[in-house]
Amino acid sequence: MATAESPGQVARWLREVAGCEGGSVDGAAVRMRVWATTVDEWLGVVAQPNGYVEVDPEPEDVQALDPYAIEIQVRGGRREAILHAEARLIFDKLVTSRPDLPMLLVHNLDTLVAAHLPGVGTHTFDERITPDAADVDSWRPWVVA
Repeated sequence: MATAESPGQVARWLREVAGCEGGSVDGAAVRMRVWATTVDEWLGVVAQPNGYVEVDPEPEDVQALDPYAIEIQVRGGRREAILHAEARLIFDKLVTSRPDLPMLLVHNLDTLVAAHLPGVGTHTFDERITPDAADVDSWRPWVVA
């Protein structure tokens, strides 16, 4: 998400909106857990600075992720499909709660699934695209410039 809020502030928001519990601090990361909606199991949730940001990338190195300072990871799950479904549910809750905040939903750092941009709306990418420069024409209208 593109925010100046700290991982701790984002973690408090995740507790309120997504039902996350706990909050052990590991450096700049806040580790929590959430009870899944689609299956009976706990998933891990981590709010941390986005370590994939490149501040002044060359044109061939631009990524949709670059302007998004905070990363929320959803971890665990017995199957990847469940993990992806749960991540989407959390993303949707966050967008509904804070439509003023730009957010991306990315799977495995290689697939851009959805983007929310205030004033523009939320877009789900129908085709498989990456958050990388190769697909910039597809994602540029939906991400922070």
